[in-house]
Amino acid sequence: MITQMLFSRHEKKILFAVALILLAAALVPLANLLIPEGSALHVPGYLVPLLGKYLCYALLALALDLVWGYCGILSLGHGAFFALGGYAMGMYLMRQIGDRGVYANPLLPDFMVFLNWSELPWYWYGFNHFAFAALMVLLVPGLLAFVFGWFAFRSRVTGVYLSIITQAMTYALLLAFFRNEMGFGGNNGLTDFKDILGFNVQAAATRAALFAATAIALALALILSSAIVRSKYGKVLVGVRDAESRTRFLGYRVENMKLFIFTVSAMMAGVAGALYVPQVGIINPGEFAPANSIEVVIWTAVGGRGTLIGPIIGAVLVNLGKSIFTAAFPEFWLFALGALFVATTLFLPKGVVGTVQQFVASRKERRQADAVEQAYQDKAAVKVESQVATLKPQAAE
Repeated sequence: MITQMLFSRHEKKILFAVALILLAAALVPLANLLIPEGSALHVPGYLVPLLGKYLCYALLALALDLVWGYCGILSLGHGAFFALGGYAMGMYLMRQIGDRGVYANPLLPDFMVFLNWSELPWYWYGFNHFAFAALMVLLVPGLLAFVFGWFAFRSRVTGVYLSIITQAMTYALLLAFFRNEMGFGGNNGLTDFKDILGFNVQAAATRAALFAATAIALALALILSSAIVRSKYGKVLVGVRDAESRTRFLGYRVENMKLFIFTVSAMMAGVAGALYVPQVGIINPGEFAPANSIEVVIWTAVGGRGTLIGPIIGAVLVNLGKSIFTAAFPEFWLFALGALFVATTLFLPKGVVGTVQQFVASRKERRQADAVEQAYQDKAAVKVESQVATLKPQAAE
């Protein structure tokens, strides 16, 4: 009953997308673990974390769509929230190594031993517990987004200026995390993970479970996002996007609405980063690179911003193309990515999903107009026939 009440509030397309994602969460691990390797239905072991990475990117693109597609905030810093969530999970995974590292130090990670650290920094304490790490995955990106948004939105920074300062924030974090004295591994980052929740992170069953967890997280994020944008609050968000000044004059606290959705979006991005790290096996400052945040914008634009489902499709399609294209022509990928963004802007301004929706809506309107016109013609024909039938007896007389 509770599930039916929850799902009844969402459109059929959202339910269909959630069903497909949950179906993938079950079928991909089963096809990897239970179907023999010689079968055409077998999913190879290397493909499971690769698909999981695509779903993490899809979750990140969905997070950006909440603020860009529905509130008009073009954030070029969502890669920072993604990376912070990844570092929080990476710190937990590093604490699980214990004395199995190269230097066999039960307390200090290998990079700290190499750099002659004498004790574990205070901000690393607590990360030996998964619950604490999971809390930090949400809290750290959310707190950064809240503090940043508090000053930016109350100063009424909008448009390209807001985009620039979000990118500046990301670049500042990139420079900070590159420094060895920060205690996050410097240029090399965090890697050589062993266990997660007591399970070998390299085992096939663990990788399958991580993929399933990523798919479930994406499905839950899609439900949450749909509930937000289709609520009264979501309608006002669209008003902020389309006419911020008019919405403010109507009495709404626009800065509070922006702050809430920006913080929620950052926390979603942090979850995506946390799921990304154990599947990829490394997290380093390169994840803070401004180019990564720009790529997220491209995924969202290609799929169709303001559609929820579009960014998910765009992230999967673009990264699938990236995997194929970089294997064949690695030196031309950035040119292809730029050309894709330009082509989307010129020929598919609403993205793939937005264009399809517009086409379907136009056909529906055309069919309705044809039906009205046909009904009018039928009514006119009936009226003429009735007049003719009335005139025939008069003519006979």
